[in-house]
Amino acid sequence: GGDAQTGPWVAIGAVSHGREAAISISRYIRGEDMAAGRVKTECPQQDFRPVPEDIEKTARARMATISMPERRKTFKEVELGLTEEQALAEARKCLDCMICCECMQCVDACLAKAIDHEMVAQVEELASGAVIVAPGFKPFDARLKPEYGYGIWPNVITSIEYERILTASGPFGGHIQRLSDGKTPQKIAWIQCVGSRDSSIGQDYCSAVCCMYSIKQAMITKEHEHDTETAIFYIDMRAQGKGFDRFFERARDETGVRFERSMVSRVVPVPETDRLMITYSDSENRIREEEFDMVVLAVGLCPHPSTKGLFDRLGLRLEPFGFCATDALDVVATSRPGIFACGVTQGPKDIPDTVQQASSAAACATSLLSEVRGTLITPPPVYDERDISGERPRIGVFVCHCGINIAGVVNTRAVMEYAKTLPNVEFAAEAMFACSTDQQKEIKQAIRDNRLNRLIVASCTPRTHEPLFRNTLREAGLNGYLFELANIREQDSWVHMNEPELATEKAKDLVRMAVARASLLEPVHDFTYEVVQRGLVIGGGLAGLTASLAIAEQGFEAVLVERTSELGGNARTLFYTEDGARPSKYLEELIKQVEAEPLITVYTEAELVSITGGSGNFRSTIRVNGATQEVAHGVVIVATGGEEYKPKEYLYGTHERVMTQKEFEKMLETEPGRVRDLRRVVMIQCVGSREPEYPYCSRVCCTAAVKNSLKLREINPKAHISVLYRDMRTFGLKEVYFRDARRQGVRFFRFERQQKPVVEPVGDHLRVTVMDAQLKRPFALEADLLVLSAAIRPHAASKKLSEALRLPLDQDGFFMEAHIKLRPLDFATAGCFLCGLAHGPKFANEAIAQAMGVVSRAIPILSQKEIVAAGMVTEVNPDLCRACGECEKACLFQAIKVMEVEGGRRHAVVNKAICTGCGACNVACPTGAASLAHFRDKQINMVIRAL
Repeated sequence: GGDAQTGPWVAIGAVSHGREAAISISRYIRGEDMAAGRVKTECPQQDFRPVPEDIEKTARARMATISMPERRKTFKEVELGLTEEQALAEARKCLDCMICCECMQCVDACLAKAIDHEMVAQVEELASGAVIVAPGFKPFDARLKPEYGYGIWPNVITSIEYERILTASGPFGGHIQRLSDGKTPQKIAWIQCVGSRDSSIGQDYCSAVCCMYSIKQAMITKEHEHDTETAIFYIDMRAQGKGFDRFFERARDETGVRFERSMVSRVVPVPETDRLMITYSDSENRIREEEFDMVVLAVGLCPHPSTKGLFDRLGLRLEPFGFCATDALDVVATSRPGIFACGVTQGPKDIPDTVQQASSAAACATSLLSEVRGTLITPPPVYDERDISGERPRIGVFVCHCGINIAGVVNTRAVMEYAKTLPNVEFAAEAMFACSTDQQKEIKQAIRDNRLNRLIVASCTPRTHEPLFRNTLREAGLNGYLFELANIREQDSWVHMNEPELATEKAKDLVRMAVARASLLEPVHDFTYEVVQRGLVIGGGLAGLTASLAIAEQGFEAVLVERTSELGGNARTLFYTEDGARPSKYLEELIKQVEAEPLITVYTEAELVSITGGSGNFRSTIRVNGATQEVAHGVVIVATGGEEYKPKEYLYGTHERVMTQKEFEKMLETEPGRVRDLRRVVMIQCVGSREPEYPYCSRVCCTAAVKNSLKLREINPKAHISVLYRDMRTFGLKEVYFRDARRQGVRFFRFERQQKPVVEPVGDHLRVTVMDAQLKRPFALEADLLVLSAAIRPHAASKKLSEALRLPLDQDGFFMEAHIKLRPLDFATAGCFLCGLAHGPKFANEAIAQAMGVVSRAIPILSQKEIVAAGMVTEVNPDLCRACGECEKACLFQAIKVMEVEGGRRHAVVNKAICTGCGACNVACPTGAASLAHFRDKQINMVIRAL
């Protein structure tokens, strides 16, 4: 049955065939008459047009399928699909011969109404002012590493496939099991760098994300199956992102994930079992073999094959591995002006870096279009709102099928009929897709025909669809807040798919609760306030300068506040990057542009004293040279930078031959004669980083050591260079420079944190003794110069500034973003953003990308003359308020404050522009004076009683 019998057809037909096949199997086993009670189906269409005689008659193309043994051990579809030639031939038979009888059954069968027989192919030309390319990546094909057995042994899978196994919507419903026998694995191994850091297959680069997603998967595995052993086989643990090292240590020390520094040479099956044997060399260079139930290959990220053709058509240059080549500092700028690239398409990176690059690309694109901003926008229509005061509740209920997402589990007709019996319900109906345009029209018509004054839609999540239905009410002449959504998908059909009867009863409960609340809903009106189209940027380093100039290029004013007497910050000491860029030169030009820009006001030797207001309308007090000045602005961008740690170890500050990487970089740039006299240089990594007090990675140090080693080798080819490290974290495409350093004779010695190098003066030079963790023996290295890779620390002024701005710091002292993955540039407080070293350690090009990204986040605020804010904010009844201040303590956003009002009376006052409607103050208020609009106590209590 199915497509194998009929050729390509609809899913409904396949379901029907499957049912008939099941009946036939049952009858055959029982020895019953196969044809009994069955009517031979006749083809209803008898007047097919004859096939022209000149058309060659060919058999239907047979779709290739994978073998039965292969099906048991992979996630692939059984049918491999038609080749392009086969598909074209089949299409010619069906369409060129005009055999389609226009029965329109396909149109009826398609629930989404995606089939249009009148549609013809079209080629459209779009005029655009900028282009952003973000075609993504392709996971490495693990079959190119046959020694690991992927595609051969069923229990060897990729990390992408294991991710699917872990998800509740995956093939096993979130239960971890082996493909060979369905049993829960008791021991799982992750092999890192499969398709990364591998010159033998031309994949020299690091994929940047594999270490962390393997740790995540191992931790989730332990949460699912506490007794399952998890082991990660790795070369270097690259936990260089914000919070990553803590995550790694939690996995190792608390969750019990085992980490084995090693090189895995092969994976083979254990005879007569479904287990696998891993052969690897451990950290002591011993060859070991170990059995596992399952092996997960941490596959790397590769350029998508289709991108080369795309980039050729766009005229973009590629880097050697096939990623899009971009500017060394302005990392989203491609080789063609006006075209920007972001995400993995320009090199491997994780989610936060991708998100901030996407925002950066958007800022670059909109900067080119700023003069025509808003010219293609059609203002939304304004609808007259019907006054429902004095009317009794008249509720309409629509129960959505959501295709089969809901109706495949919940008896929607029964729920609809039940809704009709509830108090104040005047109308109830089913809807195939309540969010569709056609259904929206029907909802509006039902409101008008039945004089409804409340609406309930039983469908999916309010997070995505509540704004749509509220707007539907407005178009029908009602206040948008007279709407309630009963989530019978995420909260019901999706989680109770195996219990349809109980799911139906739960849907009735959810609808009953929604009706109870809707009966007490009241109109709520949004409010507007004026936007100050000016940005305040705190910090005059590379990130702050970039953000200020980007705001000005968008056509808005910027006020730049710098604590010191000169602009530039840490970038003044960055003379070159690993790929040849010159940050200090870039900085000089940037400062000139900022100082010459009339839309930018620069205050040096200045600091923020206080701030009031909220998103779109802040008022700040700035102290400039002892005098205070008031500044009105719409957004705040924090770019206060960081500081280099001044080491207290390794004789720094007491011996002239000990310096930091920044100081060494300056020496390489300005004192080449002194550099040529050096014979032996030793570098020590992680100085002040990855320690109990500061357990984070400073991200840039390994690359700085490699960069300076290569520069030293260029100036002084005879110098002996030794780098002492714990993990070399030259992630992404930076791995190539680590490779080049090794090839040029730079020696790398790995040490453990518990056995740090010992430095002692010997005559006019130094001796550095290091216990090599690989060889398990000490090495005494003579050094003319000792270079320390010192940590990046939060700026000393960060704590004071965070208190003034009322913005949080993380546990390391850097400013804390709203969401570490999805909102890395935003504070939780609306209208406030962060970038650069204020956010955490990063490279210069990453600081620039973040600065451009925050401008992209800020422009939607600055580009408005006024902001429409949701009316769901706290209201205070002054007659009940006793000015105790409990609400003020509870508010995370400083939106409510006890103050003296006219007449000398004190009570809480809400700043509506800041209030997020979280309700924390309502809970804290002992008298009930604070009440949240649209979530009054009486409404919530009615829901509870209905349940």
